[in-house]
Amino acid sequence: MGSLKYFVLLIGCIYLHSCSEIAGTRTLKLAHGLDVNHSVHKAMVKMGEDLKKLSGGKLTLEIYPNQQLGSERECLELLQIGSLDMTKVSVGVMENFAPKMKVLGLPFLFRDKQHSFDVLDGPIGQQLLNDGTKYWLKGLGYYDAGSRSFYTKDRPINKPEDLKGLKIRVMESATAVEMVKELGGSPTPISWGELYTALQQGVVDGAENNPPSFYLSRHYEVCKYYSLDEHTVLPDVLIMGTQLWDRLSEQERVWVLEAVKRSIKYQRVLWAESEAEAMAAVQKAGVEIIYPDKSLFADKVQGIFKAHESDVVMSKLIQEIRETN
Repeated sequence: MGSLKYFVLLIGCIYLHSCSEIAGTRTLKLAHGLDVNHSVHKAMVKMGEDLKKLSGGKLTLEIYPNQQLGSERECLELLQIGSLDMTKVSVGVMENFAPKMKVLGLPFLFRDKQHSFDVLDGPIGQQLLNDGTKYWLKGLGYYDAGSRSFYTKDRPINKPEDLKGLKIRVMESATAVEMVKELGGSPTPISWGELYTALQQGVVDGAENNPPSFYLSRHYEVCKYYSLDEHTVLPDVLIMGTQLWDRLSEQERVWVLEAVKRSIKYQRVLWAESEAEAMAAVQKAGVEIIYPDKSLFADKVQGIFKAHESDVVMSKLIQEIRETN
């Protein structure tokens, strides 16, 4: 995004924010980059409905989807300066702002989905949410974003060696970059909104993401191979700027957290349904689904864990996550 466009967005956000508190009511501005048919957006709509009911109309939510106010990184920056109230970002992007979050992006860290929920909904997950406050970002909770796998244009990925020579789009995440390097590919950070065109034009040969994102983005129209290696279980994080959080009363905070809790529970049900629908839809569209030996991929990325052994904080977090039952 050009600097002029970003400046215009910033001024717009400041204007919106300045109009958000009228006659004892607050309208919370929430921006994200997903399609309105995504389970996360639907859950946010429910969150707004619940928040209005819980507060008796004193708190309402206004949602800006589809990167209307910028990319995930830009939305986080707007939160930090108080020009936006809430956003949703992938943990992979959040690690650039709250470094401890990168532990959740380590490949093959979780045994299964239930293990990830036990970690995210327990003390470790809360600790990581709290870690963002020193960077003016208040973590509220985690939405399910499933498992991420590789999809490619011209050839299937059956084993790590098949990634050699391929340019794979990754998020702006050092952990994701290192993972693709370890597996033999060439990681290429590109904005989500620019990825469809980048795939079409051959700027990259593939990408990695969960089934609903692969489907709703229509990337399956370009990439006809989807290899379910499920290398990372990377949640989405719901964030509020501390500038707003610090202004909320204790009662307002209770309303917000209760609405968030209901939203997360609702989204996780929708997510399971959307995964099944997405897989059926892309197969119907002619995508070949590959089920590779995951252990081959897991073995290739052990160097990432070894690199963290000298980091006391990270090694402790990794051990605690692995020991979570």
